Formats: sequence, C-alpha cells, structure tokens
Amino acid sequence: MPPQPTYLTSEGEKKLRAELAELTGTRREEIAKRLRSAIQMGDLSENADYHKAKEDQGFLEGRIQEIEAILRSAVIIEKSANVDVVSIGDHVTIQENGFDPETYHVVGAKEADPRNGRISNESPIGRAIMDHKVGDVVEADTPGGKMKFKILKIE
Repeated sequence: MPPQPTYLTSEGEKKLRAELAELTGTRREEIAKRLRSAIQMGDLSENADYHKAKEDQGFLEGRIQEIEAILRSAVIIEKSANVDVVSIGDHVTIQENGFDPETYHVVGAKEADPRNGRISNESPIGRAIMDHKVGDVVEADTPGGKMKFKILKIE
C-alpha cells in the first residue's frame, strides 16, 4: 500500500530541505568527529562521551529518515484560485459567537502550528471547515468540547 501523501506548503518543503541539508552535512560531520574523539580515548564500555555521541547519531539518522520519507510522499500545496470553498493552503477567518474573529492558515499535519495560526486539515477545526463556503456555520468536536463558528473569509 503506498504511503499517505503528506501535504506541505512550498515554504514547508523548503524548510525541510534546508533542515535535511544541515543534518546530512554539518551535523553528521560534528557527530562523526565526536565519535572519533571518544573512540581515541580507549575503553568504550565506560565512555560516556562515546555513548552520548552514539545516541545522538541514532536520533540524527532517525530524523534524516523521517524527513526523507516526508519529502518522498509530499504533495506541494499550490495556492488555489478557487476561494469559494476552504481547501488546504487557504487562509480562513472564522468567528465563534461572542469571540473575536481568528484567521488560520490551513496546512498539512506536518506543518501544523496552532499557536502561530497554522492548523492542520486533519485537526478538528480543519476537518470541520474543509469544503465549506463563506457564510457557512460549522461545528467542530474539539478536545475542549463542541465549537460552533461562522466562516467569514477565505483567502
């Protein structure tokens, strides 16, 4: 079964490619130097520097594999000319009764950062607003309970 696509904005793809370049370049070299240095100290069984460097190397290689897998299955979100309905990549302004309007950028799960206004299309609010129009009132089942809000603007 092929992997599920990972939705990324072009900005998110650039960030991941930059992180991958750093990890496979300078960070890998740093860990290799640390390992060589620790090996030269002798007895590896009680060498904390060696064990820490090996652990760091494992985390580094795991992150490299994760980024490579994300990029292999990435679907880059192009800005849709159709702003009639909410889709991934859109900026959507919503308002819950009695609260100020809030604008969110709908992105794929790997780029979600709710504190910075980036919500996943897979999140409760993201799922609720997908494919809806300006003026629609939608309901989302969130961990904090049901939320009802109106879509004010799609950009």
